[in-house]
Amino acid sequence: MTEATPPVGDRFRRFRDRLAAASLDLPAQRQADDDTNVAVPANAQEDRTPQPRQDAARRSRRGRRGGGEELRVPEAEFTSYYGRPILKAPVWKWDIAAYLFTGGLAAGSSLLAAGGQLTRRPALRRAGRVTALGAVSASAVFLIKDLGRPERFHHMLRVAKLTSPMSVGTWILSAFGPAAGLAAIAETAGWLPRRGPLGLVGRALPPAGHAAGLVAAVTAPALATYTGVLLADTAVPSWHEAYPELPVIFAGSALASGAGVGLLAAPPAQAGPARRMAVAGAALELYGAHRVETRLGLLSEPYRTGRPGRLLRAGRLLTAAGVAGALLGRRSRAVGALSGAALLSASVATRFGIFYGGVASARDPRYTVVPQRERVNARRTEVDPATD
Repeated sequence: MTEATPPVGDRFRRFRDRLAAASLDLPAQRQADDDTNVAVPANAQEDRTPQPRQDAARRSRRGRRGGGEELRVPEAEFTSYYGRPILKAPVWKWDIAAYLFTGGLAAGSSLLAAGGQLTRRPALRRAGRVTALGAVSASAVFLIKDLGRPERFHHMLRVAKLTSPMSVGTWILSAFGPAAGLAAIAETAGWLPRRGPLGLVGRALPPAGHAAGLVAAVTAPALATYTGVLLADTAVPSWHEAYPELPVIFAGSALASGAGVGLLAAPPAQAGPARRMAVAGAALELYGAHRVETRLGLLSEPYRTGRPGRLLRAGRLLTAAGVAGALLGRRSRAVGALSGAALLSASVATRFGIFYGGVASARDPRYTVVPQRERVNARRTEVDPATD
């Protein structure tokens, strides 16, 4: 004989009684949950023991408020909208890198010419003056080409803004160019006839060229270094942070390139000032290049890797070879010429390496984000030393 099934009303009353009994224990159950940080299933009132796995997972999600050992979010990836860099990379092309070299060559050559002029070495004076005129003319071509329209250079002369490296550089070029041109033209005085109007011009050119050569030499240091200030004044990370070193590198490169001209053009007996310029320029250039490759932390990386790294390493090797040849081959014209060519090549490699290193740092967002985070953390540490 089978047992009769309870009616539906009896089963419903039993279910209601169980719910009422569970509601009586709910406050105590909630208190236990708060103490253990464990969630209790709604349909299991008897299983109230803490569950270690759920507890650990919950703590890892919430993070520790006091210690700060665990991160609430993962480290950000260095990406940007549509794959674009954070900074807009410079629109300058190779002609601006060439402009950096020709400006330094013009400055170094004018200093070489002044040295030859004051020490009565006509070969050094002639080579320096002619090279300075050719280099500054090439600089003007590269600069006007980058401006797009020639009249823009003229428009920049309407104002003089000392806080703008571009404005200051325009006025430096405007002062240096005519002086270098007159000094170079004075070298043609010996080709003019001695009588008549041209004879008067021939007699007036040497003293005028002497004065113009000294004016160009006085302006040369500013011409050699203002381009370094110009690059450091931009937002490009590896240029901006290297503001103490770039003028030093460009000054040394200018002296080395001018010395290279003297070693190529002058006989060994007259190349003494060129050899001294080579040593001084190499010391400044190598010191500055070493600093930008080691002092800037992460921002030194673009100068050590890729094409910029190869160019700067080649520049160091060529500079060392040029100085060694200039000092050891004092009596050999061939060794002096090879040393001069090595110094000129080193100057080209250094200028292009610095240029491409800055462009590479602007294209990678890592070189913008990481230094900013480091500066923010440093400021927080200064405000609250206990902050982790």
